[in-house]
Amino acid sequence: MSYREQDTILYVDNISVGYEGKTILKDVSIIEKNIVRDGHASTGQTIAVLGRSGRGKSTLFRALTGLVKPMSGQILISDMSTEVADDAKVLAEGDVGFVDQKYTLFRHKTVYQICQYALRKSKATKEEKDKLITEFLTEWGLLEHKDKYSCELSGGQRQRTAIIEQMLSSKHFMILDEPFSGLDVGNIEKVKTSFQKILDADEYNTIIFSTHDIRLAAELADSIYIIGNPEGVTDYSTILKHYDLKKMGLAWTKYGDGHRKLVADIKEILLKS
Repeated sequence: MSYREQDTILYVDNISVGYEGKTILKDVSIIEKNIVRDGHASTGQTIAVLGRSGRGKSTLFRALTGLVKPMSGQILISDMSTEVADDAKVLAEGDVGFVDQKYTLFRHKTVYQICQYALRKSKATKEEKDKLITEFLTEWGLLEHKDKYSCELSGGQRQRTAIIEQMLSSKHFMILDEPFSGLDVGNIEKVKTSFQKILDADEYNTIIFSTHDIRLAAELADSIYIIGNPEGVTDYSTILKHYDLKKMGLAWTKYGDGHRKLVADIKEILLKS
């Protein structure tokens, strides 16, 4: 599959992150560019972060969502408020959406009210906001549930509502923490469909997700980062390996022998980390 790399959309420059003087992540660098696939109107980026439990994935996600400031280094993302290619800004809280494993939503708001609140900073008129919300809810199969509260929704409906909320408020960047955890085969397919809806909406849309299912990561991601303890180190984690599936010819292709070899390689790295 032919593609072109354009401007940088995510630039993590040698960050170290920790709490109360304890370093959790050290010397983490990530560079991701906007990818344009030839023959496709829009295709966003899919980035998987893999690592054993307790190796710093959640800490990295907190840094990437602006909830914790790196002790050193910096995180830059594309400034979508300008029309100049490669314009960047320092990451701030709210720039990157976050959908946690519990699909946390306001308990006292309906689905529609949650979407309205997500657009509270938008300068659009009420009519424009209502039109946008209706379009999103229709596209994601939630319009008939717009007056329900979160406690009245199924797990899948809560997840889709949480995704819409983040798409409305944070626009192009979204982190999903273990979106496939505990799901059966049918619901896993529904989440895959949700991924594709996000990616098809805009070429700048970028999903960053974690999973313990290495096969799913190899199947869905076009870029994979492995986080763990370097050999002989136990007091911090870093990026041990980056796989660019686009350059490997594995992105956007049917799962096959190349993916199986990749899964085996990743499993070996994780076991040593």
